[in-house]
Amino acid sequence: MVLPTGVTARRKDAAMHVEWWSILPFAALLLCIAILPLIPATEKTWDRNLVKLIVALVLGVPIALWFILAGHPGIVTGALIEYSQFIILLGSLFVASGGIFLSGDIKATPRNNTIFLAIGGVLASFIGTTGAAMLLIRPILNTNQERKHRVHTVVFTIFIVANCGGLLTPLGDPPLFLGMLRGVPFEWTLGLWPYWLFVNVMLLLTFYALDKRSYATETAETIEKDNATQTKLGLRGGSGLLFLAVIIVAVAFVPSVDAHAIEHGTAEFADCIPWREIVMIAAAVGSLLIGNRAARYVDNKFTWAPILEVAALFIGIFLTMMPALEYLGEIAPKLPLTNITLFIFSGGLSSVLDNTPTYATFFEMISHIDGENLVAGVPEILLIAISLGSVLGGALTYIGNGPNFMTKSVADSAGVPMPSFGGYIRWSLTYLAPVLAAMVLLFLTDDLWWKALGAVLTLLLVARAVWMIAKPAKERTPQA
Repeated sequence: MVLPTGVTARRKDAAMHVEWWSILPFAALLLCIAILPLIPATEKTWDRNLVKLIVALVLGVPIALWFILAGHPGIVTGALIEYSQFIILLGSLFVASGGIFLSGDIKATPRNNTIFLAIGGVLASFIGTTGAAMLLIRPILNTNQERKHRVHTVVFTIFIVANCGGLLTPLGDPPLFLGMLRGVPFEWTLGLWPYWLFVNVMLLLTFYALDKRSYATETAETIEKDNATQTKLGLRGGSGLLFLAVIIVAVAFVPSVDAHAIEHGTAEFADCIPWREIVMIAAAVGSLLIGNRAARYVDNKFTWAPILEVAALFIGIFLTMMPALEYLGEIAPKLPLTNITLFIFSGGLSSVLDNTPTYATFFEMISHIDGENLVAGVPEILLIAISLGSVLGGALTYIGNGPNFMTKSVADSAGVPMPSFGGYIRWSLTYLAPVLAAMVLLFLTDDLWWKALGAVLTLLLVARAVWMIAKPAKERTPQA
């Protein structure tokens, strides 16, 4: 998610005591997202973005009023600033990437799809997971438009491009950028390459196996149509790449509002100007006005529905999430702190909360722990754990990271029958969680027996992939 300026100070200096039941509205919103699309009586109603917005506000506004009346308006201000930064980043990237179209049509083979995802996994660390996901999701969908089985491709795009690929640099994911602002050297995250390589290679291998099996079940008519529509690759709307680059540079180098100063009444005029968001909005508007309209509206079939859906839901998430973050701040010091538990806590919480304040909370905790090999004043082994958890854990649910839901929404608009909230979690528990467990056992444990168990789990995952590749394919039959 977008990096909220001043979030650490807000969580620390403006804390509010809350009880466990205060997180119930947040849980209710998650249940609405998970259940209402599955109930026939509410399915069509929930599809309307206005309904999502009403539900989000009904659950979120009372929380905001409670915090304000309790004398903590700064927490609400900070949450609204974070939401504004979040939605402007996603919206500007969505608009800029919507004017870029990779023309041509290559075969939608397992090899080509895997190469697409591998490229995305590398790009994510250098242009951000959001930028990479928005840039590549449409070409991936266009390449696979003739195929019937596409859900797994979008799910693994979320796993790899929208999350796990962004581990190598502070530009890849906001928690890592926050770490850099707190003194972690820019090049330190490059040392995470063994974890990045292991997780992404295992996911790519698993995806290739799944795609190989599903490709074998496509009808002969579908394969013939895909082969017949092959054309050379080209680029339309190339100017959109310039606007996309401006947005990415703004994320890395242009300051935003000083939320801490605003909340504590010490802000000067310059502290109140959202320079970063102004640059992003200008780039998005420039893309709309100057960019290739045919690439946007004809080729990409651009609509505003995906970003409006994200905007409607996440205003409720950011507001109802406030008690959950405050409660986390209260109980976090009582949690057992090892590199393993820190990975589990930061990863599990980042799957449902904003991963940046989750990272900030645990960073603040481990800064008070003595240890060797300190990085920015914290033990390196613990910093590795919360960095891995915050980035990789965001892939476990649709709401774990901003580009997850955006990628889903774009796929929905393209006619891909994406899984429900719970359905996506089944995918992540089946294919992502075992990879993360193997990584933890191999890289974060010290006991030889645990490492041996990690090696066995890795071999089992490889064997599963090999079995899926070797599994006899069903006979292709023409479509009726």
